[in-house]
Amino acid sequence: MPEAAAAPTGDSGFGFEILAHDFASRARCGRLATPHGAIETPAFIFCATKAAIKGLTPDQMRAAGAQIILSNTYHLMVQPGADTVAALGGLHRLTGWDGPMLTDSGGFQIFSMGHGSVADEVKGRGQRFSQSSLIKVSEEGAVFRSYLDGARLTLTPEGAIAIQRKLGADLIVQLDECTPFHVDRTYTEKSMAMSHRWGDRCLAEFARGDDGRQALYGIVQGGVYPDLRAESSAYTRDRPFFGTAIGGSLGADKDQMRQVVGWCMDHVHPARPVHLLGIGGIGDILAGVAMGIDTFDCVHPTRVARHGWALMKGAEGERVNLRNARFRTQADPLDPDCPCPACARPAGYLHHLVKAGEPLALSLVTAHNVTTMTRLMAEIRAAIPLGRLAEVAAAWLAGDAEG
Repeated sequence: MPEAAAAPTGDSGFGFEILAHDFASRARCGRLATPHGAIETPAFIFCATKAAIKGLTPDQMRAAGAQIILSNTYHLMVQPGADTVAALGGLHRLTGWDGPMLTDSGGFQIFSMGHGSVADEVKGRGQRFSQSSLIKVSEEGAVFRSYLDGARLTLTPEGAIAIQRKLGADLIVQLDECTPFHVDRTYTEKSMAMSHRWGDRCLAEFARGDDGRQALYGIVQGGVYPDLRAESSAYTRDRPFFGTAIGGSLGADKDQMRQVVGWCMDHVHPARPVHLLGIGGIGDILAGVAMGIDTFDCVHPTRVARHGWALMKGAEGERVNLRNARFRTQADPLDPDCPCPACARPAGYLHHLVKAGEPLALSLVTAHNVTTMTRLMAEIRAAIPLGRLAEVAAAWLAGDAEG
């Protein structure tokens, strides 16, 4: 039988405890402890890609209910550099965020540079390709050009761990190659095996410098092939990772994405926290929670806010367009049940700010979207012990025919 959730050596402050189960699904509530505080799960991780949430300060993120944020290894190694972040006290001191943090490994960006529009392919929204800045992916690692000045850079498994150690996040991730949907089984299988070897190298490098302040996640790959997903899930289960992250191509559409995640959940370590990389739609989160996913991350809530889209409980398509003329004279709040600063004002004011291109629109709509996501996760956590997850899903997806 798999052992209990692995933790770093020493008195680390890391741990994961499952507190409640949903009787009708695999959904579970848990408590993920880190040296910078505990995360009540299921939880959403907000993306501070370049060590900043666009439009909000750490204090505003806390006020909106955020428990944990994420920064990106690839972007921070390019600018300002991991050594600079370390010299400034690490990500927590640099950003002023004193809660739990996660850094990804840079593998998703390697895929992006090699294969174009990663988000579209990973999430089943078609296939597009752009000119690559990736030079080479080999057993050693990835060689690519900086998007800032064209400088030749290398990212290896050992380097990814070393960089993440300098950045100082609580939760860190192994380096992997994130294969796209369009590659064939042979490539997917070879890439998965290489990612496993990279994972072993990451574990070895992590162990060499483990001081109890960080915990390492392994990544499940295998594309859209059930046997490869089972093999990769078993790989992470049988290695001393603290947690499991599900990555790679999740299929051609949402139905296949959920099928692929289900394959993984059949085989991952049941006592470890499970993270679903890069997924942030409300319907996708609810489906993932029902399959046993504990944490999610995505730029979606903050990215759509910058374009005037507000996430809404029960809205068709999960969001509303504040540029729409129907909001122009709306004196009522956008969502009277939402405690965010945007909903303390008339919806017509938000419409005006968005249409006028005022910077305040970014801050207010982002605060609304972050608050909406934290409300969603809080309702999910409250529903699971009571067996009411299906009711919560029906309320949040009332306007979405696809659910």
